[in-house]
Amino acid sequence: MSRRTGFYLDKQNRKFMGVCAGIADYTGFDVTWVRVATVAITLFGFPFPLIAYLAIGWIADPKPGNFYLEEVDPEDKQFWQKTRAAPGRSIREVRSSFRDIDRRLRDIELAYTNPNSRLAREIDDLKHQ
Repeated sequence: MSRRTGFYLDKQNRKFMGVCAGIADYTGFDVTWVRVATVAITLFGFPFPLIAYLAIGWIADPKPGNFYLEEVDPEDKQFWQKTRAAPGRSIREVRSSFRDIDRRLRDIELAYTNPNSRLAREIDDLKHQ
């Protein structure tokens, strides 16, 4: 079973093995900057970054095909990138969003069901005229 928050090689957007595209997808950075940083690090730290790149390309799993279809919505893609980076913070944000929606729904319900609301008073005034 593939996990939505895991690291995968991005074979669809790859140039060589898909490692940089996978890192860009995982972190949310632009893939061009990830590639530039990879080349710069490789030039200054040869041969260790190259060995790490090849090891990641060999060990990591390719991104499942169904993940390519689901990422059409940019908002969904951004959500999953934030979830990968900080799952606890993402959960708190979702809970906060649901609490805010619940609070607004309670306010709306209270406004329309409260017998002392302005709307109820206006209806009563119309009935008595």
